[in-house]
Amino acid sequence: MNRLQHETSPYLQQHAHNPVDWYAWKPEAFERAKAEDKPILVSIGYSTCHWCHVMERESFEDGQVAAFMNEHFINIKVDREERPDVDQIYMEACQAISGNGGWPLNCFLTPDGRPFFAGTYYPPRPAHNRPSWPQLLQYISEAFQTRRVEVEDQANQLTEAIRKSDSVFLKNDALQVPAEALFTAQVTVNIFNALKQQFDTRDGGFGGAPKFPGAMSLRYLLDYHSLTGNPEALAHVEFSLEKMILGGIYDQLGGGFARYSTTRDWLVPHFEKMLYDNALLVGLMADVYRLRPKPIYKEAIEETLAFIEREMTSPEGGFYSALDADSEGVEGKFYVWTKQETEEILGDAAPLFDAYYGVTEGGNWEGVSILSREQQLHAFAEAQGLSEAEAFATLADARRRLFAERAKRVRPGLDDKVLLSWNALMATAYCKAYAALSDSAYLAVAERNIHFLIEQFRVGEGPSLYHTYKEGHVQYDAFLEDYALLIEALLELFGINQDTALLHRAGQYADYLIEHFLDRDSKLFYFTGAQQQDIILRRKDLYDSAMPSGNSTMVHNLHRLGILLGRSDFTTLSVDMLRSVKSSVERYPSSFARWARALLYRAFPMYEVAIIGQDAGARAEALNATFVPNMVLMAAATPDEAFPLLAGKGAGGDTNIYVCREYACQRPVKTVEEALEQMGIKV
Repeated sequence: MNRLQHETSPYLQQHAHNPVDWYAWKPEAFERAKAEDKPILVSIGYSTCHWCHVMERESFEDGQVAAFMNEHFINIKVDREERPDVDQIYMEACQAISGNGGWPLNCFLTPDGRPFFAGTYYPPRPAHNRPSWPQLLQYISEAFQTRRVEVEDQANQLTEAIRKSDSVFLKNDALQVPAEALFTAQVTVNIFNALKQQFDTRDGGFGGAPKFPGAMSLRYLLDYHSLTGNPEALAHVEFSLEKMILGGIYDQLGGGFARYSTTRDWLVPHFEKMLYDNALLVGLMADVYRLRPKPIYKEAIEETLAFIEREMTSPEGGFYSALDADSEGVEGKFYVWTKQETEEILGDAAPLFDAYYGVTEGGNWEGVSILSREQQLHAFAEAQGLSEAEAFATLADARRRLFAERAKRVRPGLDDKVLLSWNALMATAYCKAYAALSDSAYLAVAERNIHFLIEQFRVGEGPSLYHTYKEGHVQYDAFLEDYALLIEALLELFGINQDTALLHRAGQYADYLIEHFLDRDSKLFYFTGAQQQDIILRRKDLYDSAMPSGNSTMVHNLHRLGILLGRSDFTTLSVDMLRSVKSSVERYPSSFARWARALLYRAFPMYEVAIIGQDAGARAEALNATFVPNMVLMAAATPDEAFPLLAGKGAGGDTNIYVCREYACQRPVKTVEEALEQMGIKV
């Protein structure tokens, strides 16, 4: 066994029995590389990565290949989810060299960590216009030994290119422009039009295959509709969500969404299930449901959170990271069915089930059937000459029987590490689900998870935190996204239970980020804290890709905290952050979708709502049940001078609702309906 036997990451544990002498990303690897003057191979992946598994079987388990690697390289294995900072740097190198990237990511470094070559998957023998892995190793080793000057020059050029890449999307031309002239309603229209060009009007979502859910872009469209009344934006959100929920990307038996679809029509997923995708989609569906309370959204929220509780929740209240796409070495095997299987298990109910969920003799994918639906239940029942209640009962019983049978199969691998950022994102989703469905169990889960994160991830008694947890073991300093998404979860929970301790803690974490992560020149946050010394440079996380970026999340957090805590420094920083990326967001909104929402809230300023009186909690809950994207809310039995929204607003024995905007308050009202009317929302 190599050194990975001492690690907690399931991905690193998968490689613990390789004959390769793997190190984790720890100082001892770099010390040995410098002492022996050897190049470093950093191989980066994650536990549910299909091609990572393939390359391990083909190359890293091969004794002859491993022997060459051990003799000529210092070999480091990295779980990209544990060390996204390392992955960011070397993925940038790979993209600079080849124009694309992916995982496994194999990057070759000088002994001090500078990259000089990078690529992704390499086969054991030459194929697909790629050299074999042994050929590449031989070439890299010879280059390092015989052409060292060229290697050093390439390393210097790549490192400098990575250093400069942060500034590509930053512009200084808006620094002196007044905010009201910069963040206009026309900007939000331009963003909508740019997104509209990518609408798939046949199958929903954006673009063609492979197709990702695009939850953050859809959330922009939802907010844009809510603030402007544009019907086309909402129509595309609903169309896209319903296509996904009916498609194979959604687990029709067990709930939950796969990471992406390999086909344009959402039928054939890449079967891995990631915590963050499900968090973003549950949050989106909950927000849509508050605006359009359709049963299909309610069912998908409930089924997905049942999946999270059943398969992705630890006994302590943390959420696990992912489920593999493969079981028994075959992608999707756990999830697919044959017509013979459904007939044997369901008997007389099989024809109805097969017709609704698309099970056929020849299958719809590689000879088997991925469960999906062509239409919603009411339309299907009518076509079958059944009442909706009859069809529902038969199909629900059939699903239960198939689910029980599926549970006997060999399960996909579980990545059971607990990541701070992904957990916070799911806690936010549970808060939104509670606001939409009023299920107290969802609120209890969110409160338990946030308490778990605060207690188990803390470093000593201060505000600093760790990034990853497993079985009582925490490690790696938390990154920007960890703090940012935890602040967001605290604010979301505060909006529901009005516990001001959550608000104060969110403010403390924001102050910590400003002290340890902020670049004072660009007014943007680094991904890593100033104390972290084990990477070659500090980068800024700007893109909203699969996960929202820490910087775009902090723009929202600082805006809300500035209002709630009366912190003008937070408000100013939030505006300054937006200034530098505004033109890029307007031009490339699908890559900056959470940033785009922040621009919306500047063009359509926040409603600041205070509820004072004995019935404040109940009215706050009623107000939260309506989707108002640009609202911050505080509720208390009595005025409180510590918070600007609650200061000087006496209720006179009654419960009053104050709706304010840009430092001006309307007359206090008694009912939620009146308050919504003051915000221009018809109930």
